[in-house]
Amino acid sequence: MSHIFPRHTKITTPVAVSGNGCYLYDASGKEYLDASGGAAVSCLGHGDAEVIEATKAQLDKLAFAHTSFLTSEPAEALADLLIEHAPEGIEKVYLVSGGSEATEAAIKLARQYFVEKGETQRRHLIARKQSYHGNTIGALSAGGNIWRRQQFAPLLVDVTHISPCFEYRFREEGESAEAYGLRAAQELEDEILRLGSDTVMAFMAEPVVGATLGAVPAVEGYFRRIREICDKYGVLLILDEVMCGMGRTGHLFACEADGVSPDILCIAKGLGGGYQPIGAMLCSGEIYGTIETGSGFFQHGHTYLGHPVAAAAGLAVVSAILDRQLIPRVREMGGKLDAALQARFGQHPNVGDIRGRGLFRGIELVKNRETKEPFAPSKRLAAKIKAAAMQGGLICYPMSGTIDGQSGDHILLAPPYIIEDEQIEELVNKLEVAISAALVN
Repeated sequence: MSHIFPRHTKITTPVAVSGNGCYLYDASGKEYLDASGGAAVSCLGHGDAEVIEATKAQLDKLAFAHTSFLTSEPAEALADLLIEHAPEGIEKVYLVSGGSEATEAAIKLARQYFVEKGETQRRHLIARKQSYHGNTIGALSAGGNIWRRQQFAPLLVDVTHISPCFEYRFREEGESAEAYGLRAAQELEDEILRLGSDTVMAFMAEPVVGATLGAVPAVEGYFRRIREICDKYGVLLILDEVMCGMGRTGHLFACEADGVSPDILCIAKGLGGGYQPIGAMLCSGEIYGTIETGSGFFQHGHTYLGHPVAAAAGLAVVSAILDRQLIPRVREMGGKLDAALQARFGQHPNVGDIRGRGLFRGIELVKNRETKEPFAPSKRLAAKIKAAAMQGGLICYPMSGTIDGQSGDHILLAPPYIIEDEQIEELVNKLEVAISAALVN
């Protein structure tokens, strides 16, 4: 009997023993095509020799140094590389161990920034419904997914949520995409005014919403309008790129596609590619300068901040993404994946929408294509697709609750950037079998 506390006590998961490229292998020797990179993590695939060697080399030199006493060479080098390619105005990097730590740090930094400025009345955070920002209490409070929040609601911080920019579900008939984007963004201004324009500290959003909506990008112009509203009322813009960043959507930083720069930006997952647990919160020079000339101390921290081995792995991963020209490849292979999904599922009676950017794609499943009616939650369609896919040697990321945290089902795909044409064909073939099997059960 295993002494591991698993994610689900009623499901026995296979034991992973090795990985190579786009594939994972369990203890029985079964091969799985990793079509979701775990949870959009394994951007370089499995067994990358250069990253592994860089990680080993760092262990030989220095395994750990606590950041309250010392910094380290790989942490400094990784920060330099990230800032070299970061959005305009972003100047500092705070290295953590994962996405939830990054978003938690972002929320606390936003508050301390205004405290240091003497604007202590700024305490409200606004986020979006059906967002996901992590599982620590602060991050979960920011997230807008009902299912994840429900049982912990009495413990959560008070965060208000506006509607997501979700064109497939919420753009009205006859409404242009641009008009819809402006209407969706207007909810932010309305909420700022409702709360009190001088009481709001930040707005947090994912440029492309991952786990809870299934690779939903905002429509053209939405984030530019969001940026304008934030600037108008002195509200910080926090962009959560934990899942969609680090090349996943065809840009190193996902917000590049939307033509905006945030005040605070969060990354993880693809930053370490699964080779080490690492995340980062990046912030503007203005925010950092306020702390630097004020108290000089960010009242936050974890033991493994800037861990040298994790930083070395992150440096190797980001260097590989850039040096191997993988971002143009993500755009190319993302286009091929989208074309393959459209060809196979574009007219499927139970596929309502195929969406995404780069190698970050979502398929929304519906009972009725014409009305967009979802399947009943009791059908547990997403869970059935996941089980059928695993049985067929495919790892993908199906989720339920797409529309409101309760109804709706989607499949998230985020394969490694090294995926080849024949593996895209394998992905689509195996996914079709899994969807068909789940629909008849």
